[in-house]
Amino acid sequence: MLRIGICDDSADARIALRAALERALERRRSGADTSFFEFSSGEGLLRWLGSHAGELDLVFLDIEMGELNGMETARRLREADEGLLLVFVTGYTDYVFDGYAVGALGYLMKPPQPEQLDGVLNRAAEARLREGDKVFLCRSGETLYRIPKKTILYFASDRRQVTCVSTARTYTFYGKLDEVERDVGDGFVRVHQRYLIRAGAVDRMEGAQVFVGDAAIPVSRACRSAALAALARSSLEG
Repeated sequence: MLRIGICDDSADARIALRAALERALERRRSGADTSFFEFSSGEGLLRWLGSHAGELDLVFLDIEMGELNGMETARRLREADEGLLLVFVTGYTDYVFDGYAVGALGYLMKPPQPEQLDGVLNRAAEARLREGDKVFLCRSGETLYRIPKKTILYFASDRRQVTCVSTARTYTFYGKLDEVERDVGDGFVRVHQRYLIRAGAVDRMEGAQVFVGDAAIPVSRACRSAALAALARSSLEG
């Protein structure tokens, strides 16, 4: 599933870009696996992402927008999610070098040509493959979340429900903590039957508790030795 955001203050431009992208995705035979989200301003996009972190993969940004232009929007998006893929779409060439400062995936002139869109979508697919070991993917209902591992504080389980607490927001999905532990890999340590923490997020350990952000998480007797060893390794590596 590819989640694409289109941010442009012109409704006609949004419609035209979406149609061009749908044609490009059809050429790739991946159109059925794509969702589109449209925004008429940078402010609107940022507000939406404030409560929907991890729900977009790729954003096309018009540079010449109202009060908050595309470049400033991109800077704020990058601060919130450094893995989000950004593409600028504009009628001018003046900003082409500025795009590199925010790690833009591409820079398209209006109207974007089919071969340009094909190139951007190819680079997007390659970038997602490269980041595979840097993000944790989970699904809640119809929504697939992409959570950068380094923003995760801890996972907590309650029967078949798992809660992932990150620096951006909290996610809840159905699953088993044993499976989550296998998926996230190194850098995470089991401290309790119900808790899995990112070792680098631990502030301190006191007695039978570790402190992660504002949370005090219990450490079980069975997990104590392994937890201490993992936290010591993380402290040395950090």
